Amino acid sequence: MRILVLGSGGREHALAWKLAQSSLVQALFIAPGNAGTQSLTLANGNKAQNIALSPNHFPSVKEALIQHRVDMMVVGPEAPLVKGITDYCREQEELKDLLVVGPDKKGALLEGSKDYAKQFMNTYGIPTASSCTFTADQYNQASQYLETLQPPYVLKADGLAAGKGVIIEPDRKTAGKSLKEMMSGKFGEAGDKVVIESFLEGIEVSVFILTDGVHYKILPNAKDYKRIGHGNTGLNTGGMGAVSPVPFADALFMKKVEERIIRPTLKGLQAEGCLYKGFLFFGLMNCNGDPHVIEYNVRMGDPETQSVMMCLQGDLAAACMSLQTGTLQNTDLTTGTDHCVTVVAAMEGYPGSYTKGHLIEGLYKVKKAEVFHMGTAEASSGRAEASSSRVVTSGRRVVTSGGRVLAVSAVGSGLVEARERAYEQLLQVKFEGMYYREDIGCDLIQEYDLIPEEKSML
Repeated sequence: MRILVLGSGGREHALAWKLAQSSLVQALFIAPGNAGTQSLTLANGNKAQNIALSPNHFPSVKEALIQHRVDMMVVGPEAPLVKGITDYCREQEELKDLLVVGPDKKGALLEGSKDYAKQFMNTYGIPTASSCTFTADQYNQASQYLETLQPPYVLKADGLAAGKGVIIEPDRKTAGKSLKEMMSGKFGEAGDKVVIESFLEGIEVSVFILTDGVHYKILPNAKDYKRIGHGNTGLNTGGMGAVSPVPFADALFMKKVEERIIRPTLKGLQAEGCLYKGFLFFGLMNCNGDPHVIEYNVRMGDPETQSVMMCLQGDLAAACMSLQTGTLQNTDLTTGTDHCVTVVAAMEGYPGSYTKGHLIEGLYKVKKAEVFHMGTAEASSGRAEASSSRVVTSGRRVVTSGGRVLAVSAVGSGLVEARERAYEQLLQVKFEGMYYREDIGCDLIQEYDLIPEEKSML
C-alpha cells in the first residue's frame, strides 16, 4: 500500500514512524513533513519522502495523491478536516478509490466548533460541564453569566485557535478582561463566539480511538502538559510533554468511558449523518472517578501521539486500511506493557515570539529514545549527523523552524524509568535558546506514590 501522511509536526512524524513499521507499506509520503520524516526507513528498506505542499491547498493535495498513486491518506492536523478535505477527495473522480483517514466536514465540527460540540453532548447525554455560548457583540450578557459561576472561570474560543483558545482565569476581574480580549479579536474569527463553562475539578486524561463510524479500537491513553512553565504555570501552549498510559485510567474508569462517552458519541455521529472514519480524541476530566468530556478533537493530539505510538502494539497501517472494509474489529491494536514519557524542547520565547534557524546538535547521540521532529528544517550543508527514529541526516544540517522544535520519547517498564530515560536522552540534544519543562510526569508520580524518593525532586 502507498500512504500519504498530511502534515508537518511531531504528530505526523510519530504517525509516519509507526506506519513505516508495517510490511504492508510499499511507499510512504509526508506532506509537507519535516527534517525527521524525510529520512524514515520503511520495513522494506525504502525511504519515506517529503512532498512540499500546503495541507490546506486541496488542489495541490489532489495532484500529489494522483502523482504518487496513493491508496490511503492519513490527515494529521485539524484545519484541513474542518475545511472539508475528506469531502473534497470523495468528490474527485480520480480519487474514488482513495481512503481518507479523517472525518467528513460535518463530523469535524466536533472540533471545529466548541459550541456545536457542547450542543452535541447535551443532545446525546454525554457528561460535560454546564455552559453558555455568546457572540462577540454580547459582552454584557456574557459578563452577567460569569457572575453566576464560581471561580476559576473557563473561556473557550468557539473555532480553531492552534490549541491556545482555552483560557482559565482564577478570578472574576481577569476573566472579564480575557473575555473582552477574546471578543475583540484576540483569536480572530475563532473568537466570534465564546463558550463560557463551569470549571471541572479533577485530573485530565486523553482517550483516543480509531473508528470506522461503528466499530472502534481504543488506543493507549495519555496525559499532556499544556502550560509553558514548571508546575503547570504560565501561558497555554500546543503541549510541552505527555505520558502514556495514565495510572488512574484503570479498567473500571475505562468501562465508564466506553459506556458513557465513546458509544454515545458514535451513536450521535450516526444520528447526525456524519461519515466518520478516522481518529477521535476525547479530552476528559476524571472527576472523582467519573469521566466528563472537556473537548473533542477529530485527530490525534500533539505531543500525545508521540507517547501513544510508542505504547501502541499492532499494525497501524492494516488497522487504518480496515476502515475501508468495515473490518476494524478483526484487527489487533493493543496497549503494550511499557510506559512512555515525551518531553518537548521548544524555542525560548514560545508561545510568544521566537527566532528560527538555529542549528540542532547531538541528534546522533540519542540512542535510547526516539526523537520526533516538530518544528525543524534542513539547512543546505553541514557535518553529518544521525538520530534515532531511524532518521539519517547524513550530509545535511537540521535547524529550528518552529516554536516547538522536537520531542524526545522514551519507554520504560514504569513511568519513573521512562521519565528518567527521556530526560537523560534529551540532554544529548542542544540548540541555541532551547527550553523544556523539567517536571513532565512528576505530578502522576507524586499523586500515585510510584516511588517515594522521587517526591524530593518536586
